[in-house]
Amino acid sequence: MIGVTADSNIYISGLVFAGPPLQFLDAALAGRFQLSLSSPLLDEILRVLRDKFLWPQTRLDELSARLDKFTQHVHPAVTLDVVKNDPDDNRVLECAVAAGSQYIVTDDTDLLDLGHYSGIQIVRVADFMKLLPSP
Repeated sequence: MIGVTADSNIYISGLVFAGPPLQFLDAALAGRFQLSLSSPLLDEILRVLRDKFLWPQTRLDELSARLDKFTQHVHPAVTLDVVKNDPDDNRVLECAVAAGSQYIVTDDTDLLDLGHYSGIQIVRVADFMKLLPSP
């Protein structure tokens, strides 16, 4: 099964705005690939949804429980300092390395500019969805 780590912006875009990021999350929920998540990424997702989109705590708790059901939770053992422009992007790389992901899915320019890291391809959500076989 394809292993994938998604940047927090993919979760937030899917949950708030729909479109390809929501299609991506639905595909993960359907088991079309293994989506990995770490505590630092989950914390960022919840913080942005709370602070920027004013989600109440009950909704955040429900989301956290739902994500727990269809994501593989990993615990990164290394701290990376690869992305200098936005150090928070390193949390995505750390999660992907810990999970053994083949892909990182993001819309973040700093990560996309890397193209790949440690054998992990870094792609936009629309490009990743084209790589998936039809259900």
